[in-house]
Amino acid sequence: MIEVSNLVRRYGPHVAVDHASFNIQKGEIVGFLGPNGAGKSTTMNILTGYLSATEGTVRIDGQDILEHPTEIKKKIGYLPENPPLYQDMTVREYLSFAGEIKGVPKQENKERVNSIMETVGVHDVSKRLIKNLSKGYKQRVGLAQALIGNPQALILDEPTAGLDPKQILEIRDLIIKLGKDHTVILSSHILPEISAVCRRVLIINQGKIVADDSPENLAKRILGGSRILLRLDADENAVQGALEKNSTIKKLEFSKSQEDGTVDVIASAEEDTDIRRDLFRAFADANIPILMMRSLDMSLEDIFLNLTTKEQTTKEMTTKEADNLDSNGEEK
Repeated sequence: MIEVSNLVRRYGPHVAVDHASFNIQKGEIVGFLGPNGAGKSTTMNILTGYLSATEGTVRIDGQDILEHPTEIKKKIGYLPENPPLYQDMTVREYLSFAGEIKGVPKQENKERVNSIMETVGVHDVSKRLIKNLSKGYKQRVGLAQALIGNPQALILDEPTAGLDPKQILEIRDLIIKLGKDHTVILSSHILPEISAVCRRVLIINQGKIVADDSPENLAKRILGGSRILLRLDADENAVQGALEKNSTIKKLEFSKSQEDGTVDVIASAEEDTDIRRDLFRAFADANIPILMMRSLDMSLEDIFLNLTTKEQTTKEMTTKEADNLDSNGEEK
């Protein structure tokens, strides 16, 4: 549905987006993450046709955004962080106006507006001025605006910014519902929200795509394998003896337990190896009771910080190394 290839955007000497490439299939809900200044907003603006790329191509539904700008914009619904609302219009007036701007036929516009107001839950405030609505309702009206042209793709930038916990849950459920019929790119700084809604994340840092996978696979890649935390009714020597013949366990990390006579241990295995059954059998054979067993998964926050911090450190190290070389490439 969305194909981005070697996308570059320069502002003078500054490279905001640096050869970014990714594909998003129809029906996917993809989280798009990046620290401030990473190139996230620039990329989203290029996808919507608001900005042009310095290099590279963007295709929406097989069409190049530069060659077919009008057709492409009809296929995209965009909700910026601050929705472009006309405060002195009623909700119905505003959405009818948005439908006209997006080329919805006049005979269809009223029915389309009614349908979308029901979908996003603003039908009960349709006659109220937008300036008198709560922040949550304004976000819903902004989302309705993005949907009014019946787009194939939705690009949502911080759709729950400033909302209370109840409103966040409502918008989250709505996005999941919309994902059944639309391709959705969701940008948010609320990482638990991305984890709850998206099965795939793109992380951009310093203009480059540094990750493109599910949060679970990214965690495995960073951790280097599967990790299981156990609390066992035994001492360290007994645990090591029970696992000494188990070739799937590559590392054991012991720590003090909160319960007397027990030990906590983190067992690590090779990537994509499920070691839970092996652990159960080994400790059962050794007559060691398992008091607790759970997977140690990295949160999306941990993944985000790991990838973006590592990229920043690498860049700083490279810059420092370059500063230590003279004009002939020799170390000073």
